[in-house]
Amino acid sequence: MNENDVISKGVPFNISGGVSYATGSVVSKTLLKKNVGNLTLFSFDKGQGLTEHTSPYDAVVYILDGKAEIVIGGKPKAVEAGEMMIMPAGIPHALNAVERFKMLLIMIRGE
Repeated sequence: MNENDVISKGVPFNISGGVSYATGSVVSKTLLKKNVGNLTLFSFDKGQGLTEHTSPYDAVVYILDGKAEIVIGGKPKAVEAGEMMIMPAGIPHALNAVERFKMLLIMIRGE
């Protein structure tokens, strides 16, 4: 699967191949978008990131490849391939690419 492929329900695919790296960029691809939440793949080139922001919902980040720094409430945490982290609702957070990395973001809306 590459970023131009459509995700077919009921068909296995390699999630890490779902989004490619782009020099100096952040690339995203929405895999599933529903009223109750989203699944989105991201790739970050080294030095790229998402600036500090707050979400009204918990968000789960699963690192597929590489290494990221996730800052939650001003406290940086190193997260690498095979690890996941829950970013709590209402607390400012940011993501930075220590080295290029890919992640799956799982957003679930509601309580």
